Amino acid sequence: MIRDLHRRGWCDGTGGNFSCVLSRDPLRLLMAPSGIHKGSVRGADLVQVNEAGAVVEGNGRASAETLLHLEIVHTCGAGAVLHTHSPAATLLSRLALQSQQQNEHGPAGVVFEGLEMMKGLEGITTHHSRVVLPVVSNDQDLRRLSDLASPLLNDAPHGLLVGGHGLYAWGSNLFTAQRHVEILEFLLDQTWRELVVKSLHPTAPAHSTPAP
Repeated sequence: MIRDLHRRGWCDGTGGNFSCVLSRDPLRLLMAPSGIHKGSVRGADLVQVNEAGAVVEGNGRASAETLLHLEIVHTCGAGAVLHTHSPAATLLSRLALQSQQQNEHGPAGVVFEGLEMMKGLEGITTHHSRVVLPVVSNDQDLRRLSDLASPLLNDAPHGLLVGGHGLYAWGSNLFTAQRHVEILEFLLDQTWRELVVKSLHPTAPAHSTPAP
């Protein structure tokens, strides 16, 4: 699965991190270790991490972003959390934060509307829906970043953008989390393409835009 996400250009180099819940009592996450090239990761490279974010099995280091994985697992009951670094997620998260700063409107987000692929998100049953993917500013202090993201998680569409960084997507299990990554990355890709078309042809319809 990690290699597949790498092949799609969503976690180039050592970018991205991925976790799957092995047990909840005690909590154990199976994770790709920090600093490993995601196109060549092997099963033997994976590490087990406890509730404190410490490696309890395996030889690699846990990513600093483990704290946000743990926050999503606790708050959303997620069984897997997948973090990608796609160009579309990086671009649109920056635009959404810039739009928020300029207009001083509520939380930043990217809005999707009228797209059939939204129905791949758990709980969405029609394209006549409005889905807002929240965006938070990046912070190298992962405890502070996790605290900032926490109140947005329950209402998020199984995903969250970190500004200039990438997408966190999750699900009740690994299969569902992977589906949510694929759907959200499609929607993000569609959004920036619509923005380009609209800039070239201002009268063209744009159904998905960064929220003001």
